[in-house]
Amino acid sequence: MSLFAFFIYLLHYCFYFDFAQASSIGGKKHSISTDYVLKVLGLDICSDTFVGNDMLRGVSGGQRKRVTTGEMIVGPRKTLFMDEISTGLDSSTTFQIVKCMRNFVHLMEATVLMGLLQPAPETYELFDDVLLLSEGYMVYQGPRGKVLEFFESLGFKLPPRKGVADFLQEVTSKKDQAQYWADPSKPYVFIPVSEMAIAFKNSRFGKSLESTLSAPYDKSQSHPSALSRTKYAASRWELLNSCFAREKLLMTRQSFLYIFRTFQ
Repeated sequence: MSLFAFFIYLLHYCFYFDFAQASSIGGKKHSISTDYVLKVLGLDICSDTFVGNDMLRGVSGGQRKRVTTGEMIVGPRKTLFMDEISTGLDSSTTFQIVKCMRNFVHLMEATVLMGLLQPAPETYELFDDVLLLSEGYMVYQGPRGKVLEFFESLGFKLPPRKGVADFLQEVTSKKDQAQYWADPSKPYVFIPVSEMAIAFKNSRFGKSLESTLSAPYDKSQSHPSALSRTKYAASRWELLNSCFAREKLLMTRQSFLYIFRTFQ
């Protein structure tokens, strides 16, 4: 059986919080953080449901994916890097997970860098900023609502009934770029990705980004608790105590199995 199959959501997050709590601000209770994560992920209505496995009926696939997402955001983490989280999921489940992460970013003032391949239009609309990479070049980085304005300045236009995400993926391709050309004043000539990257750097979006990055970091603006003062986030005693409490709970919930093995 799965190690956490007999865990309900609330206990599942409490266990992971034990391993991440040392670098957080002192005095906060487990229940505050875990309950907050459950509400952000939309799991508070089923917080007493078993995670489950092949032998124990538990949660749905989308809820299970959100459980693993909650493992990452519980605790003091403010920056997450997520790559291809939509693998094996349908568009509806992907939308729900991205929406949960959007709530987490806005409520917790966090930063999430998420890579998705051809997301659905409704999923794409959830993002605040877009980072477009192609052939090792950064073609665009900035607000989601301004990305079409940048490509229109290059002569490309999004056609009707075409998803923005699909447009961004194809406009940098030599095979598909010509169909998006919309500048009648000059004939179409293929624009390589390297020239697009230079155009972005010289645009107002690129200059604004360069100005932001060139400003030196002011340490006085950061919270003192953000500085790490210990080598490890949690002591050995805290880890041992958490693992012991977890195993005790699992053995209690699977007591029938241990009794059967004893008499066997």
